[in-house]
Amino acid sequence: MPDDELLTSGEFSRRARLSPKALRLYEQQGVLVPDEVDAANRYRRYRVSTLADARLIVWLRRLDMPLPDVARVLAAPPAEREALVAAYWDAAEAKFAAQRWLAARVRETVSGHEGGLTMTQEIHTRDVPAQLVLTEQRHLTPEELPTWIGQAMMRLLTAAGPVGGPAGNPFVVYHGEINHDSDGPAEVCIPVDPARAATLTTPTREEPAHREAYLRITKAQVAFPQILSAFDAVARWVATNDHTATLPPREVYFTEWDAAGPDDEVCDIAYPI
Repeated sequence: MPDDELLTSGEFSRRARLSPKALRLYEQQGVLVPDEVDAANRYRRYRVSTLADARLIVWLRRLDMPLPDVARVLAAPPAEREALVAAYWDAAEAKFAAQRWLAARVRETVSGHEGGLTMTQEIHTRDVPAQLVLTEQRHLTPEELPTWIGQAMMRLLTAAGPVGGPAGNPFVVYHGEINHDSDGPAEVCIPVDPARAATLTTPTREEPAHREAYLRITKAQVAFPQILSAFDAVARWVATNDHTATLPPREVYFTEWDAAGPDDEVCDIAYPI
């Protein structure tokens, strides 16, 4: 049939292998709209050429692609569609890898044979002086966390520039759990020179002096959910050595993130004690 020939919704549904219910849903979501709607009786018709998009929708939905993402693929020029699908699948594979790691961690925990997924690095302690820090805090989801940390650090580093830049290592404090049931909050902190802080307009607070137990990890180990093993290892050390956490746990970043390779040490997981 010619590409511009119109099909009834029933015929289009049959050829596209989409149920009438699915067609109505896709129309409501703006993913697949009729090419013509009769003003008198509201009959919907679709061009033969629209079948290609309908079949693409079927395949994308079989990949569990959400409808908003499907709509973006269909709205993109043909030359850009492959990149959008590749980006979606890369993210999906990363999510599956994280879930696979978590499943192994849960199986290990419920079996009572913990140890295979724990960190092997040694835990150290150190004294940390009181610090004045620039601060930005936010409630967020696990998916939002990595992007927000990077953006917040850049904003605070920029704010620290006029007073001589950072006076210590940036760190991220977790005032509450961040998972699918809890949104923190998390807080990004940049230490600055108190003697030059009078001109600052960015919010600040004083981080009290404390002693902390810490575990140094690589850039690869910072990735979620592998980083959870580092937090677990330090928390176990604190408990088994009869210490008590006096402040929330944190990640302390001591080197240039972008310049580091996967096996380079970049971060300390620390618990004040």
